[in-house]
Amino acid sequence: MIKNNDFCRKIILDIETTGMNFSGPFYKGHKIIEIGAVELFNRNLTGKNFHVYINPDRIIDDKAFKIHGIADNFLKDKPKFSDIFIDFLKFIKNSEIIIHNAKFDIGFLNYELNNLKLNIQSVNEICKITDTLKIARNMFPGKKNSLDALCSRLDISIRERFLHSAILDAQLLAKVYLILTSIQKKILFKEDLNNNNYKDYVYFNSEIFLKKANLKEKNLHESYIKKIRKKTGFCLWKNK
Repeated sequence: MIKNNDFCRKIILDIETTGMNFSGPFYKGHKIIEIGAVELFNRNLTGKNFHVYINPDRIIDDKAFKIHGIADNFLKDKPKFSDIFIDFLKFIKNSEIIIHNAKFDIGFLNYELNNLKLNIQSVNEICKITDTLKIARNMFPGKKNSLDALCSRLDISIRERFLHSAILDAQLLAKVYLILTSIQKKILFKEDLNNNNYKDYVYFNSEIFLKKANLKEKNLHESYIKKIRKKTGFCLWKNK
């Protein structure tokens, strides 16, 4: 059983596919061509990754190619899903999987596993699934919450992301997840710490997200304080 705490092993996961089927289940008839996954433990990237390109034994849709840029010829000599699934399942075992729009990725993964006809448990039966899209929609209702939009909103650089890539997107999603689950909801003051009054304060993952002012912000603050003192003759935030 996977425990729901920050110290459990988390796998940030993304896939690329040959396309989507809009007339039925989005995965039906299409295949996974890339899996990218990075490991987090105790909210730190461990450097352990799982990354593989997969030969789908079918043509990639033009629309999908425009998104990820992975060509049919590139995949001809790559292993098939049946060749890599054991290593993949070993990598995600005993973990919580973090995915952006989990329905898409988990649907494809379970479809591929089911096609093996080996009575393998579905991914959501062996791992806890956390959908960062749901987290983002709760935090930013009414706004765009794609991975690109979140990276822009959270000041995460995507300059090297010219096309979608499962391993690069997993690395970006790891940064997004850490920020989304570290944002402070209320300020805990010194008096509350001294009096142990924690019950009125709620945090994501019981962490305080601290952002210090940079030099430019400090200078602007000092300038504003001087204006207040000049206009009023005193300022509560600064001794005379």
